[in-house]
Amino acid sequence: MDWKPHSRILFVIAVPALLMGCLCGPCEEATKNKELALTAFEVLGRGELDRLDELFANDYVRHCQATPEVEVMSIDAFKEYLRREAETVPKPEYTVTHLLSEDNLVAFWATYAGVQEGQMGSYPATGRRMEVDFAGVHRIENGKIAETWVTWDNLTGLTQLGHFPPQPLETLD
Repeated sequence: MDWKPHSRILFVIAVPALLMGCLCGPCEEATKNKELALTAFEVLGRGELDRLDELFANDYVRHCQATPEVEVMSIDAFKEYLRREAETVPKPEYTVTHLLSEDNLVAFWATYAGVQEGQMGSYPATGRRMEVDFAGVHRIENGKIAETWVTWDNLTGLTQLGHFPPQPLETLD
């Protein structure tokens, strides 16, 4: 291959930069935001609610179309939601497979797994395990998670737990 001098310079500069990663401010911020999101999932998985104050803003807001009856407009409301959830699935497992960060947003794709040991809304405990993918976006503000949009497939979880399809109604004679 006939290398031109400027090609060698590009190669010599580009390869080490790719190996080291970007060192610019926005890339450094994106890395910190992804680390924050990953730490939050680890803390949630361990049930360390007392550590949430260092990771989430006091006025944290959670948006979720899959659970419209749940309103989270503060860190305290989020902790209460997690306490109730722990009654249903006491030992949740979070596995993060993708984190993407741009500006003050971190997008994630993850798996939630656990055994339903308590009542889930109108559904009784089954003792069955479910494993569902979920996705969302965190908005980071002042080094803390300030807002989250999250969604998942409820039907998959309900099917794995044996709540779907619903049992046929008995016909009255």
